[in-house]
Amino acid sequence: MNLAEHPTVRRFRENHDATSVAARAPIDAASLRQLCLDCGADDAGLVEVGRPALDDQRDEILRYFPPARTLLSFVCRMNREPIRSPARSTSNLEFHASYDHSNEVARKVVTALGDRGIRAVNPSAGFPMEMDRFPGRIWVVSHKPVAVAAGLGRMGIHRNVIHPQFGNFIVLATVLLDAEATSYSQPIDYNPCLECKLCVAVCPVGAIAPDGDFQFSNCATHNYREFMSGFGDWVEKVADSNTALSYREKVTLSETASMWQSLSFGPNYKAAYCLAVCPAGDDVIGPFLDDRSGFLKDHVRPLTEKEETLYVIAGSDAEEHARRRFPKKKIKRVSSGIRASSIAGFLFGLKLLFQPGQGAKLNAAYHFTFTGREPKEATVVIRDGALQVKDGHEGLADLKVTADSDTWLGFLAKERSLLWALLRRQIRIKGPPRLLVAFGKCFPS
Repeated sequence: MNLAEHPTVRRFRENHDATSVAARAPIDAASLRQLCLDCGADDAGLVEVGRPALDDQRDEILRYFPPARTLLSFVCRMNREPIRSPARSTSNLEFHASYDHSNEVARKVVTALGDRGIRAVNPSAGFPMEMDRFPGRIWVVSHKPVAVAAGLGRMGIHRNVIHPQFGNFIVLATVLLDAEATSYSQPIDYNPCLECKLCVAVCPVGAIAPDGDFQFSNCATHNYREFMSGFGDWVEKVADSNTALSYREKVTLSETASMWQSLSFGPNYKAAYCLAVCPAGDDVIGPFLDDRSGFLKDHVRPLTEKEETLYVIAGSDAEEHARRRFPKKKIKRVSSGIRASSIAGFLFGLKLLFQPGQGAKLNAAYHFTFTGREPKEATVVIRDGALQVKDGHEGLADLKVTADSDTWLGFLAKERSLLWALLRRQIRIKGPPRLLVAFGKCFPS
């Protein structure tokens, strides 16, 4: 049979022109938003892919969905009281159920759009992600800045989006469309964040500073203990244990059971207390304004006084904070589990691992020259507790480090001896060696 005469081909040809015209025409923004609400979302907004706010995301979005023209951002409410519970099993049940719901909403939207001849994809609201890229950028789209651009809230000092009505008790998701919309949303003109600093007070590892600075490593090491790098650290403890007894010396029975639970039912956040205590949002703020001492008694103290284990990296700001602020909580030193697999990953990771408290003790500029498989030049400046990482060599260096890229990565992974690399001149330094030691203290892992 001639392909053109096949019944399926004929039907396609008959419908193709009308479908193509419909797909090319801009979608009515109000109807698209209503579709999202009808599918189960609680609020939604639209952002054009060319929006300057997405400049640092656009390449990645188009990499995974080249025809993307519009981003449909939406929020689904979470139940507040479960999130506030000191029982992490209760709060995590709500987290996982909310993520599942958001993904189902996104899937319904994509199905409805597909029925109209509009191509669309729904990256996960949370996990799974692109783990082949870990510990680099593992997400397809960063939902938080998209939600802000779509007018669904603003970022609080705890680095969570606060919706003007629902507060931070929301899950974010994004759908990518291959069509333009008749109009687009704009950011709200105020920030619902009260800057009450309750998130600062309740964070057990000091990840949130009063000035709004955020220490990713502190949060990831404790709160995400059973995710990604924390799981990798646990696996290495298993591998390092040649007997059951040696394993028990490294990992408690409850930790083993908790890891099993995470593998079976979904990984558990160890804290997320910053979300639990946030009073911002029209639907949330009433009890805080009516009785602040009561709000602290009901929602803050049960978390700060909870008996629990805090996971910290030895010598980190988190360890110092935990010992000073929460002396009754148990502290356990662990590895971050993050290992750079490339020089680009090493330089990117510096921003995630940097400890301002340690950095406040150092004022120095470093020139790195990497040779071999991944040649690269970079400048790292640490002054007054702040970090700068720049491409190329800029200014004068207090210490110059020249290293074979594979040897340097092996040293960072504790697979190669620094002394041996120095003797073989695979790593060379020019300047005071103490500055290299001080550099390492700023990035404990």
